[in-house]
Amino acid sequence: MTIDVQKTFLSSVLIITPKRFEDDRGFFEETWNLSSFKKYGIETSFVQDNHSYSREIATLRGLHYQSPPYAQDKLVRCTQGSILDVAVDIRKKSPTYGEWIGIKLSRKNGKQLLIPKGFLHGFVTLSENTEVQYKCSNIYSSDNDGSILWNSLNIDWGLSNNVIPILSDKDKSAQAFENFVSPFEWEGDI
Repeated sequence: MTIDVQKTFLSSVLIITPKRFEDDRGFFEETWNLSSFKKYGIETSFVQDNHSYSREIATLRGLHYQSPPYAQDKLVRCTQGSILDVAVDIRKKSPTYGEWIGIKLSRKNGKQLLIPKGFLHGFVTLSENTEVQYKCSNIYSSDNDGSILWNSLNIDWGLSNNVIPILSDKDKSAQAFENFVSPFEWEGDI
């Protein structure tokens, strides 16, 4: 497996682009290979795959996290349409605490975002009929599920001023970041 791994200013958040083999039939790419990822220092093992479908543009899902002991690393990719995928550092005492990064993921560009434990995750759809698939390093636990209000961190979601995102009831009623007490602690850069 050949992958391109780009570091971001948020430690451990990586942009991963698998090599595509294209011909007149379409393309093939290997999106996850444990031994290949280990060569880049990525030691995560995944135990759950999730698949999300959003009909409309401006569907916003997030910002979500799972607290310990059910915290999750995620490897996110967009398999149909396009999204702005966002990660926010919520590791107490981290030099980048509260800072975010947004990366456009699409079926066309094939990029994936690796979001480690200690980060919020959310995305907004940039096209209709968008599908997102992501691997998780731990199983979902409703007792450890948390969310932060999407607009409480000054994230540029790429929406024009008059567009109100489509949100779930859970995301509409999420707590503001200023009231959040993180269950994660920064343990230094990896």
